[in-house]
Amino acid sequence: MNFTKPEYLVTTAWLAGQLDNADVRVLDVTAKLTSKLENRAEAECYHDSHIPGSLFFDVSAGKGVLSNQDAALPWMWPTPDEVVASLAAVGVGPETKVVLVARTPRDGIDSGSMWCTRAWWTMHHYGVDCAILHGGLERWEAEGRPLTDQPSTVPETAPFVPASGWESARATKADVLAAVQGIDADGAQAPACLVDALPADSFDGTGTSYGPRSGHITGAVNVPYRSLIDAETAAFVDADIMHTHLVDAGLLSERNVITYCGGAIAATVDAFAVALFDKTNVAVYDASLMEWTTDDELPMTNPSAAG
Repeated sequence: MNFTKPEYLVTTAWLAGQLDNADVRVLDVTAKLTSKLENRAEAECYHDSHIPGSLFFDVSAGKGVLSNQDAALPWMWPTPDEVVASLAAVGVGPETKVVLVARTPRDGIDSGSMWCTRAWWTMHHYGVDCAILHGGLERWEAEGRPLTDQPSTVPETAPFVPASGWESARATKADVLAAVQGIDADGAQAPACLVDALPADSFDGTGTSYGPRSGHITGAVNVPYRSLIDAETAAFVDADIMHTHLVDAGLLSERNVITYCGGAIAATVDAFAVALFDKTNVAVYDASLMEWTTDDELPMTNPSAAG
């Protein structure tokens, strides 16, 4: 089996042949976050070793690029003007092909794959022609492909013009509540399928919680983002394995899908996986459990507390 949208991923061989292409922009979104959501990856990872010509693109800081600078919570969906400014700073114009790359310096919040999908999810829905390097910098380095510590130059380009329709990529608390109420009302065909992308122990309330309440949003199914990424290679799992995970959870049916996690980062891995099979009625809950868990009126299920 192959992905329906293989163009959303590029191989190391393809990228190696494009390093001199002025219309291809390689953006390094590696994360190494502190407890204050400051990203140390530029100083501690990128400056020492990066793909020649690539530019550091700090998506992961709490108020990094592609995040709403005025929002109370970190990593909230950016405005069109914020996207234009972020892209201009790295020379992305209307004709630019963006390739997102990252390494994983530490497991968990610094997972390179999920910061690539977070950047892809936002940029793709604003109309950027973008793809993710399959296997990330780990595969690139393992294959002995070129790396450098030399600085890269930001090229001049025409301003990027955001596409319309980006609103469908993000879900709000009201959207999620409607989905929950639909599940409660008829028990089967709900307005949307809710998908929790966090690890199974978080889903069942025994692991890390992402707010004052543990467990998961009532009615959600669990497709941990790590189940879609090969732990040994950091690449996305093969299409047939991914397809099985998604079908078993009901994500490739005709129903709308809303993914969530702790802060709308890991949720984009699940959303990207669904997009690889050309399903477009998918949204990511922007504030995720950072918002949901703080309101005791919003339904949550904690299996570990049952009985």
